[in-house]
Amino acid sequence: MNTEPASTTRPVVKRSNNHLVPRPNEGVWPGLATPPFSPGRARIAEALFRRAVKRLPVRVVFPGGERLGAGGPDSPVMRLVRPAAFFHRLGAGSKIGFGESYMVGDWTTTELADLLTPFAATLSTLIPPTLQRIGRRYAEARQPKEEVNTVEGSRENIHRHYDLSNELFATFLDETMSYSAGWFADGSDDLVLAQQRKIDGVLDMAGVGPGSHVLEIGTGWGGLATRAAQRGARVTTLTISAEQAKLAEERLTKAGVADRVQVLLRDYREARGSYDAVVSVEMIEAVGESYWPTYFATLDRLLKPGGRVGLQSITMPHDRMVCARGDYTWIHKYVFPGGLIPSVEAIEQNLRDHTDLRIAERRSLGPDYARTLAHWRETFLARWETVAGLGFDETFRRMWEFYLAYCEAGFRVGYLDVYQLSLQHRRAH
Repeated sequence: MNTEPASTTRPVVKRSNNHLVPRPNEGVWPGLATPPFSPGRARIAEALFRRAVKRLPVRVVFPGGERLGAGGPDSPVMRLVRPAAFFHRLGAGSKIGFGESYMVGDWTTTELADLLTPFAATLSTLIPPTLQRIGRRYAEARQPKEEVNTVEGSRENIHRHYDLSNELFATFLDETMSYSAGWFADGSDDLVLAQQRKIDGVLDMAGVGPGSHVLEIGTGWGGLATRAAQRGARVTTLTISAEQAKLAEERLTKAGVADRVQVLLRDYREARGSYDAVVSVEMIEAVGESYWPTYFATLDRLLKPGGRVGLQSITMPHDRMVCARGDYTWIHKYVFPGGLIPSVEAIEQNLRDHTDLRIAERRSLGPDYARTLAHWRETFLARWETVAGLGFDETFRRMWEFYLAYCEAGFRVGYLDVYQLSLQHRRAH
């Protein structure tokens, strides 16, 4: 058995007889097929990886038969197909390299979310703190200036994800087309009911009922606007995704509520008017930290005296958020450019400093998001042939699977959470 570090020579990318992953199309995925060549960083990455997995409940298997990890026979297996390429990517790109190496098939596993969960559970301690600080300074990529969320930058960032294809999202989302955490009732695993319950939960926190005039920031595909209109409300809903706006209008017409809902292609900063309630579901994550004061001040400005805001936001612990600000991660590069997940503390601070609003009620749905993501991933993989028929390739399949499993693992272990928050004015107007 050869136990020499695999990263001392230039990595070679070739197909494995056991794991046939097509080479990424250079026109679609420029530069992805060829791993970087950074021997020094690769050696450091390999040493840190070996040190980290020794105590994790996983099994890492090398091509020559070497095994690492503290996992037993039922633990998830990470099979390194091309160790040299893997360590070079990891050394040069850290977390970006880890995800990219899965996309190209440098490593594989039979159950991705189960494998990523122990990594997520120890993410803050896998690498010694001193090396984490050094890595953030010298190895971690920083957010590109062109992805800053100006009005134009936000439109481009949203276009890159939400305008991929309405048909793609319809393939793995449930019939409500809700692309956010569901809220499962006890004893139920029905995703449609969970999404309907989530929507009602947000509308309840905003006090939406007959006669309400509601502003929604972030239309999605119209599920929440439809439900608000069915409650007897009048809705103005804003989106900067042309593809979403088109399908949302079709769905509102089909639901028979188009006369009560106005869909506007408009940034939240361009909103005007005064509303009984404002609702926004998992949109703040795309705002960007420098624009949080503007976002919350906008909510305050648009809300009538005595009105309420129903806000749903993915969150992360404040200390981790502080460390992560400015980082450019795999998720930024391939899924959600320009965003930052806030902490509850950051939300509270922005409310105190820039608004007359406060959090009056809160509800955590973190474990429900893990279940929601598991549903999406299972459906996406089961319907892959349909997705492929839309023109998406095998590299995209592995990218999307990694994205869903990566997020699921984060919610499983509490590295990520999601809150429904009811915001109200601190003082009577």
